[in-house]
Amino acid sequence: MSTTPTKPVNHKPIRKSAARLNAVQALYQMDVAATPLPEILAQFESHWIGREIEGDEIAPADLTLFRDIVGGVLREQRTIDPVLDAALVNGWPLKRIEAVLRAVLRAGAYELASRMDVPARVVVAEYVNVAAAFLDREETGMVNAVLDGLAREKRADEFTS
Repeated sequence: MSTTPTKPVNHKPIRKSAARLNAVQALYQMDVAATPLPEILAQFESHWIGREIEGDEIAPADLTLFRDIVGGVLREQRTIDPVLDAALVNGWPLKRIEAVLRAVLRAGAYELASRMDVPARVVVAEYVNVAAAFLDREETGMVNAVLDGLAREKRADEFTS
């Protein structure tokens, strides 16, 4: 029997990852079903986040981060979309991209532009992981390329060392 104290588990990274995953799902639903912001926040917070759905337990999420991403993307979308249009290969417009991919890119672009408390590499890695939950390898690679390019452009100082 060990007498070594065990280190408490830090659930913050899991809660933040869950917030990002849920934010992308909420943004997708808002895009496809035109669900208004107050309704989507209430719906996710009361029925999805931290609940068991069809036998799968949905991890508790950092609700502050979830609300910030969803509300921030909605508030900044007129700024975010042209940046993403310019970052996409061969001038392929954002509006022609599948809705889940669009939600992932918007959320990632929002965090890169507005959440300076989160390192750019963390933002890119998190949204690549979110993309992998919904999209195939080619689209996940596109998320990586687009967000990495934006990160290197918008936060160049984080990549010079």
